[in-house]
Amino acid sequence: MSEKLEKALAAIDAANAADPNTIVYAGEEQPKELCHSQLATEWLEKLAPKATEAQKLAARAHHLRRWEIPRDSYPKDRAGYLRWRTELGRFHSEETAKLLEKVGYDTQTIERVGAIIRKRNLKGDPEVQTHEDVLCLVFLSTQLDMLAGDLETDKLIEVLAKSLNKMSEEGRQQALRLSLNNAQRGILARALTLSKTL
Repeated sequence: MSEKLEKALAAIDAANAADPNTIVYAGEEQPKELCHSQLATEWLEKLAPKATEAQKLAARAHHLRRWEIPRDSYPKDRAGYLRWRTELGRFHSEETAKLLEKVGYDTQTIERVGAIIRKRNLKGDPEVQTHEDVLCLVFLSTQLDMLAGDLETDKLIEVLAKSLNKMSEEGRQQALRLSLNNAQRGILARALTLSKTL
């Protein structure tokens, strides 16, 4: 790992450590976005051992300071959700750019990191597709239980199917290998079947 990359990852972690929201993962309570960002790095290492520096930075910073733009700051309808997601993409890429400039990254790298974070050309850019796979795997491994408690089964399957539909075949296979209980595995299998019809 280059010294510049090491400094950037440490700065991202320091920012995400301020998340007031927490999550319990592997029996440990920790700041939610710090946990998600570090899990994203772990998944990227599994899916793309030769990932570029831009991919590594994008994975770690994908939800940088996400809590500053909460979902409830936008209307609860579909249009509000889409506006929220668009604003988050802009916010994450711009805040990451500021951080990377301070560390000394060049404009080309910073722009590439931003494009990956914003998921530009998802189906046509292999690095962006890997990024999407990483994020979906973090989502499935940390939030499936929460969603199961909040949503009826049919709605949960629909939500999961939409996530699986964005993933590559390799990403979907990794999802099926997650450590899940029998009920979760059954729901994921049904969602996978539905995703193929979307």
